[in-house]
Amino acid sequence: MTLTRDGKSLAPDQVIGDDGRFGFADIPPGRFVVTVSSEGFASQTTSGFLQAKEKHEVPQIALAVATAVTEVRVELTPFEIAQEQLKEQEKQRVLGVIPNFYVSYVPNAAPLTPKQKFRLAFKSTIDPVTFGVTGVVAGIQQSQNDFAGYGQGAQGYAKRFAADYADLTISTYIGGAILPSLLKQDPRYFYKGTGGWKKRTLYAIANAVICKGDNGHWQFNYSSIMGSLAAGGISNLYYPEADRGGSLIVQNTLIGIGASAGVNLLQEFVMRKLTPNLPKNEPVPPTN
Repeated sequence: MTLTRDGKSLAPDQVIGDDGRFGFADIPPGRFVVTVSSEGFASQTTSGFLQAKEKHEVPQIALAVATAVTEVRVELTPFEIAQEQLKEQEKQRVLGVIPNFYVSYVPNAAPLTPKQKFRLAFKSTIDPVTFGVTGVVAGIQQSQNDFAGYGQGAQGYAKRFAADYADLTISTYIGGAILPSLLKQDPRYFYKGTGGWKKRTLYAIANAVICKGDNGHWQFNYSSIMGSLAAGGISNLYYPEADRGGSLIVQNTLIGIGASAGVNLLQEFVMRKLTPNLPKNEPVPPTN
């Protein structure tokens, strides 16, 4: 129990009578406010005006049990948001057939964890369309007698197919999963879709050598470029001896950068129109 006047405590001595009543003695005349509080109960106040030499009795006060208010806010973790966005991303197929997994149409998408980056690489490399495209490329190479050391016939085709698929798989895993996990970089292309065509063109071309980090900042794409160089170096283990060498590695890396720029331009201006079931251009919201 407290006794105040004009918001300030009078701090008089509290007296407890033989009958258990509380009281205050030697209170100067004037207006007063009595506040009664107890833990677990709602506080109550009463006020009055005390005359000189007057004894004022406050009506009996019964405290009500305090109302407990608990607010619970449940939010998805960044991992859960990325997981939901990745599920939508894995449904993206140009013309409903060709995988379009490595592009995000959500500009502020949650960063991927290493596990999710490896999942994306795995999903991409085992897709039936990937095997089909690799088979076509191997057939074209055989018809032009590229990598002549492999020979012709079924055996030559099988070697070309295996080499092409190995190139794709090694490049995807090193440049799209291993290095992005170590360097904390995002292997995806983030669709812009706004601004004039010149601005979008420069953005698409620049994304052949830059990428978004897991911290959301743009940075040099060490993962993709170093991944291409590493994959080229490893390819020397299985390509015909006449086709091996450092110059071929550098040449293929430069071709890879140019190809990335070309694909990015298609992503920016063409593929979105041909890709059904796109996610909404906004992140997964938290739930309450």
